[in-house]
Amino acid sequence: MRSIRITGMYTPRTTAQAFPWGRAALLLGLSIWTVSLLRLPLPALGGSFLHLINLVFHEAGHIVFAPFGAFMMSLGGSLLQVIVPLACAWAFLFQQDDRFGASVCVWWAGESLLDLAPYIDDARSLQLMLLGGPAAEVEGHDWEAILMALGWLHLDHTIAAWAWYLGAGVMLGALVYSVFVLRSSFSPNA
Repeated sequence: MRSIRITGMYTPRTTAQAFPWGRAALLLGLSIWTVSLLRLPLPALGGSFLHLINLVFHEAGHIVFAPFGAFMMSLGGSLLQVIVPLACAWAFLFQQDDRFGASVCVWWAGESLLDLAPYIDDARSLQLMLLGGPAAEVEGHDWEAILMALGWLHLDHTIAAWAWYLGAGVMLGALVYSVFVLRSSFSPNA
């Protein structure tokens, strides 16, 4: 018997289910999208439609973390961009007992790390187009400020590569886990 979740609602788990074709289609779509994202050159990653969704949370992160000082305000955009998908994964897993939904959100967190890589990589060259205009002409390139404060500006390409590899690993791991979740979520006799 399942325990009552934080919502106070008891949702009984059925033992026999039909194959989840909608989830399988989503998994296939995410797999194809992952391959296409991993093949893109670093600067082109900002062209993904998910970048615009991530951008909302990124900009909100500056406001959320502003009370903690200038450094945290700069870092807060990138932090919230990754925290929001992880919070959604937590909600799917612990509020809804939906491992597949959680794994899709973990995939999104990995994609958010991939989305940050070009921004980190641009900390010295300042070539990206930001919301306020070209990075070289506006004040406020987050990763330039973050890495300068840490004395790590010379490591921008290395840190960007690590963000990309971590993001790619998280995305691929989430997809593999999703396959196992789908396989275990149905009974072929249903």
